[in-house]
Amino acid sequence: MTADAPHPATTASRPSTTTASRATDRPGDTSPFALGLLLRQAHWRAAAVMSEALRPLGIELRHFAVLIVLVDRGPTVQRDLAAATGTDKAGIMRVVDDLERKGLAVRKSVPGDRRVRAVEITPQGIDLFDAAHAGAAPMAEGLVADLAPGEPEQLTDLLTRFAYPTDGKA
Repeated sequence: MTADAPHPATTASRPSTTTASRATDRPGDTSPFALGLLLRQAHWRAAAVMSEALRPLGIELRHFAVLIVLVDRGPTVQRDLAAATGTDKAGIMRVVDDLERKGLAVRKSVPGDRRVRAVEITPQGIDLFDAAHAGAAPMAEGLVADLAPGEPEQLTDLLTRFAYPTDGKA
């Protein structure tokens, strides 16, 4: 075999470029990866806008994600916070440490298990949570400004059904 010739295993494992679409994140892409790439792009855009809305409040999206869970569920143990926010154990500890330093959340002992600590949002955390929503509202409207009347609600409905299928399949 020469240095210029591709290795046979490499050639055999490559899909044919005439039958397989190459994934891009350009509008109109029909590859099987297009939807995921488009959702990623939409997420990045929305996350950038919402991060900007949170910046004046001194928190990041990772902090706000935890506050959302605490408002929704009440006091929550750290392992459940990690699962709910898609954060690893070390990451959730850093976020909760930040929230505690800012006075937005506190750790409390769980009755019956001295090793487990539940995280609870403070009144200051609730105030910040409410302020974040008020500040983000105009920015959220800007995210969907190019959509026709009724389309923001339709987009929300479609994404909700996509993210939470009724048959429980991923």
